[in-house]
Amino acid sequence: MLLTVVIALVLTALLFDFINGFHDAANSIATVVSTRVLSPLAAVAWAAFFNFISAVPVLWGAELKVAATMGKGIVHFDALKGNGETFVLMFIFAALIGAIVWNLLTWWWGLPSSSSHALAGGMIGACLVALGSKGLIASGILKIVVFIALSPLIGVFLGSMMMVATTWIVRRNTPAKVDRWFRRLQLVSAAIFSYSHGTNDAQKVMGIISVILFGTIWVGQPFHVPFWVVLACHGAIGLGTLFGGWRIVRTMGHNLTKLQPIGGFCAETGGGVTILALAAAGIPVSTTHTITGAIVGVGSTRGTRAVRWGVAGRILWAWVLTIPASALVAAGVYELTYLVVVRWLGI
Repeated sequence: MLLTVVIALVLTALLFDFINGFHDAANSIATVVSTRVLSPLAAVAWAAFFNFISAVPVLWGAELKVAATMGKGIVHFDALKGNGETFVLMFIFAALIGAIVWNLLTWWWGLPSSSSHALAGGMIGACLVALGSKGLIASGILKIVVFIALSPLIGVFLGSMMMVATTWIVRRNTPAKVDRWFRRLQLVSAAIFSYSHGTNDAQKVMGIISVILFGTIWVGQPFHVPFWVVLACHGAIGLGTLFGGWRIVRTMGHNLTKLQPIGGFCAETGGGVTILALAAAGIPVSTTHTITGAIVGVGSTRGTRAVRWGVAGRILWAWVLTIPASALVAAGVYELTYLVVVRWLGI
């Protein structure tokens, strides 16, 4: 019975990973589609490929710092295990459902919210009901909250600086020649960003699946991320990206600001470099926040009127509400699950 529930919950985590790729596909492909460098189908295939191969460095011993942060840096894992296997499973189920519900809602609204923060919010909400505030790790949560503000600001800075520097470098070339160059270079920048997306986002679900396994059927074994979990998570997020999230592509690639290939290159490169650097530091930063900031930074180099600030405001509200909204859903799901599983079924 326990093994069946664990397998079902691992599959639910992979479903979230798939939805993460589906929801965040716009982060990887919006610029390359909006500049018409690639067709939508070719763009999602390109992004999905680099999402998946970002698992390769693990074979060379790369540390999974983001997975460790999600698995042990938000909630006191030992305290959760101390309540028994049933509570671990209910906690993870509630956290995942909270994140999935918010992701699907923001996808439907066409808003590029953060899957990372939705998952963190789900964990916080479930933990508050299961263990109370003492179960939360303040330092880990503070790190995530700080980078809600910092990651888009870093994206704005790098995107705008790259745009200014790149424009200066090509200033003596004809627009047609510049366009031709950067249509090719945007393939590289889209690959960099998709690779960084896989590196950062797939690790979050690795941490969750490891909590499931080491909190139930592998209790007593040292916490780590098995390689089959790495492959499964990268495969799920790549498959989700392959299906794409076209509502958010329109918001990111057309509604926020109009991009040319040179601007798309600068936004993707600036965003991708930021995400890779923060992932190396073990910070589960939002790829959505970073690329949105980079796109705004690129657009703002043409003047403040080049950015549609009304759309940016709607996106900002989605960012602010992501953690509390997903936490509220997760708390409700945990309460309901507890009522059914513990009170009614007596498990």
